[in-house]
Amino acid sequence: MSQVFSTLGIAQSGMGTYKLWIDAVADNVANIDNVSPTDEAAFQERFVLVSPVENEDGTGAGVVVTGAAFGDPNGRLVYEPGHPYADENGMIRRPDIDLADQMVYLQVAQRGYQANINVLERAREAYQSALRIGQ
Repeated sequence: MSQVFSTLGIAQSGMGTYKLWIDAVADNVANIDNVSPTDEAAFQERFVLVSPVENEDGTGAGVVVTGAAFGDPNGRLVYEPGHPYADENGMIRRPDIDLADQMVYLQVAQRGYQANINVLERAREAYQSALRIGQ
């Protein structure tokens, strides 16, 4: 029976992690067209850092978000002389974020989230079956 409960905890930690990853991707996509003057940092791509959690016996017990990493603050210099933020050389700073990469990250995170929901549902069904047997 304790196996069912540990499965619920592992799936819950996975769902929380993938939700944060989806949030980070959404933040990256929302800021992909930000513009900064060349003397300021560009919007930095967000990445979620994750570490495994182990039980005393060395078996896996889920994951925990340990922090965030950020992309290059230099971004990309783009020549747009008519832009209000353009410097004397006509350059502005844009984030160095690739939309195609973000879409791949989003699909991976969505699939991971869905997989953890399926695990949670199967564990719940097993728990309910065990309760019916005990009646």
